Amino acid sequence: MKSGFIIGAASVFILLSSWLAYAMEPDTFQTPFNGLWWVMTTVTTVGYGDFYPHTVPGKLLGITLYILGIGLISIAISKVVDALFTYQRKKEEGKLSYTGQNHFVIIDWNRQAEHAVREIIATDPTAEIVLISTLDRTPCLLPQVHYIQGSPMRDQTLEMANLGQAKAVFIFSDDTLASGQTIVDPAFIDGKTLLVATAIERKYSHVYIIAEIRDRENLPSFKHVKIDDFVFGAETVSHLAVRSAFSPGTSSIFSQLLTRDTGEELYEVCKKPQWTTFRDAFEDLLNQGATLISDGAHLNINQRLDEVIPDHSKLFVICTADTYERVKAC
Repeated sequence: MKSGFIIGAASVFILLSSWLAYAMEPDTFQTPFNGLWWVMTTVTTVGYGDFYPHTVPGKLLGITLYILGIGLISIAISKVVDALFTYQRKKEEGKLSYTGQNHFVIIDWNRQAEHAVREIIATDPTAEIVLISTLDRTPCLLPQVHYIQGSPMRDQTLEMANLGQAKAVFIFSDDTLASGQTIVDPAFIDGKTLLVATAIERKYSHVYIIAEIRDRENLPSFKHVKIDDFVFGAETVSHLAVRSAFSPGTSSIFSQLLTRDTGEELYEVCKKPQWTTFRDAFEDLLNQGATLISDGAHLNINQRLDEVIPDHSKLFVICTADTYERVKAC
């Protein structure tokens, strides 16, 4: 029998028995709730003995509870426990849809994705993350991470991740085939990324898309797909290593800015009504302990101090977390 029928039948049986117990012996049980209390202690075999029937009809009801009620409630409890285990198993296997909003979607699981999950949680412990992969079970058991099993190129998988309501989606390079073999050619790896980006952009172009590219030479192939930002993993490491060799300590500076562990970090702040020019913003932020370094990707703030700040500007500062709490409000 279906779980819903068993649980429903058990509930009706218990409520009916509770009403009958009170109706048969109102002086004994005093209130319908006491009748429910006696029925529950009976069918669960607890048997406190504080209430019990005194008349023959009441005792016959008790015998009925012994014969039918104990078995029925045991089956109902087992169905509830089984449902909980089934829910947990489906969740770990990525079979349940996600219904939240303003979440982050990460496509494919690798070392970069693992670091991204940790960085998101370190930045915002309340953030929700949906991971899409083809693994049999979730590779991340953190409570903030909801797993969806399936191909990210299928509309059904993207709908299960509620991608339309996501805040951003990260597409990490996947260098493995369904057979488990590793892809060596970066062109094929970026080709898989391009297919995933195309599937997402076709229906969810309004979501902020970040894609990892293995080879910069493959970038022109993405020109027809709307991707908001690109990450060049290997290239970034090479550039950072060279910079650190010529200017020792460079790598530690970048590491501090890119992580939320200690020290001063990179934040985005809103344009304040009292700021007209970049100089107004620079001096006001400096007085509060923050340094304005860029307008979006433009790092030439010191050459544009007397320019009017556009309404669509994205202002980035370097400061401590405490300072950011003071200056972030719009």
